Amino acid sequence: MRDTLRVQLWPVPMLGVVLAVAAGVALPRLDERLQHELPSWLSDYFFGGSSDAARAVLEAIAGSLITVTALTFSLTVLTLQLASSQFSPRVLRTFNSDRYVQTTLALFLATFTYALTVLRTVRTGEDEQARFVPELSVTVAFLLTLASLLALVLFLSHLAREIRVETMMSSIHSAAGRSLGRLLPKEEDTDRGGSGGAHPSDAPPKPPAGALPLSVGSSGFFTSVDEAALLRAAVEADAVLLIDRLPGSSLIAATPVGAAWPRAGEPFSPDAWTRLAERAAKAVSTGPERTGLQDIAFGLRQLTDIATKALSPGINDPTTAVHALSHSAALLCELARHDLGPRLLRDDDRQVRVVLRRPGLEDLLDLAMTQPLRYGAAEPAVLARLAMLLRELAWNSAPDRHPPVVAALALLRSTIGAQNLHSTEYGRLTELTGLVDEALAGRWTHGRTR
Repeated sequence: MRDTLRVQLWPVPMLGVVLAVAAGVALPRLDERLQHELPSWLSDYFFGGSSDAARAVLEAIAGSLITVTALTFSLTVLTLQLASSQFSPRVLRTFNSDRYVQTTLALFLATFTYALTVLRTVRTGEDEQARFVPELSVTVAFLLTLASLLALVLFLSHLAREIRVETMMSSIHSAAGRSLGRLLPKEEDTDRGGSGGAHPSDAPPKPPAGALPLSVGSSGFFTSVDEAALLRAAVEADAVLLIDRLPGSSLIAATPVGAAWPRAGEPFSPDAWTRLAERAAKAVSTGPERTGLQDIAFGLRQLTDIATKALSPGINDPTTAVHALSHSAALLCELARHDLGPRLLRDDDRQVRVVLRRPGLEDLLDLAMTQPLRYGAAEPAVLARLAMLLRELAWNSAPDRHPPVVAALALLRSTIGAQNLHSTEYGRLTELTGLVDEALAGRWTHGRTR
């Protein structure tokens, strides 16, 4: 729920509107109590006009702020459309979660709402009503207007910076890095025996021939799994559960996403199996789009989308693709320092009860490299950056994780050999792929890398 609200534009502005209504009701009452008790040196700084002047000020503030708010919403929607078409539809979550945008919209709507709420308390002395000018409240409205004008200027500057592809890729990289730190333990910190970690030597249990399939109740993208609920269901049914689909995968209702089998070998009773299947289905959440909540590959997916979009014939921007590959290389090197094995959840007796599959280095490297290699095969700059990516990954990964790098290097060499390149470019790329071999052997030779 927190992740869903974080990427929505409406919660913070709605909170601003509620606070503005509360302030618009409370401050005029405070005005009535303090109107004749404030010292003159302080009251001189408050609004000193008549009732008509107060009405005019508040009406002007309300009218101008609703116009500014409409303009801000238009710019925001235009930016979302530009980001979706130029970069990838999957980067919209990054922009929607921008607290600066949400806070700016909240300030504009709050100022508008506050001015309207205070306006209803101004009395001109007609119709047998005592004249009342909420001086403090009107002054606060004036200050909110000044803050809104400053926020508008800063918002335009912020928007111009955020729609730059370099800024967007940096935001994606930062968000992905935070997800890795939250979801993946480093190998030296991996819990060797407790719930959540898996020692590299631990072999997760495999489903026997008679394992029963688990499915989800609704179609969509695999967004998250309630690990505690899944573990409780496995313990109560004395079962072992396997979820073999990765977060971010597209799941289809009533289609198997895993398996369950009794731990002690005794078959499930019909009631126990029905209850276990229902609880397991509820523990696996699906949604209309991929998220980074438990999907460690989501950041790489976004960066790869940007790279492939930049390499499309309609855009033809290999420099952006190279920059995206640089961020992908940094994420892959960080991933290589974490335990990428299956996540094992254990009961109080340290017995494995739930096995959650996670992408391995081979899957992640394939995600980051295959599409840019296919669509950028004729661009030497992209091929050179892919070679550097493999070199950097080889240097930052343990020898037991080198096989995916070796396989990717063979694919890269095959692609380079199939291109009609100038001899100079071919020689440069051959040199770079040779540097990958040296990095795999634990040597870093200072050669031509650009």
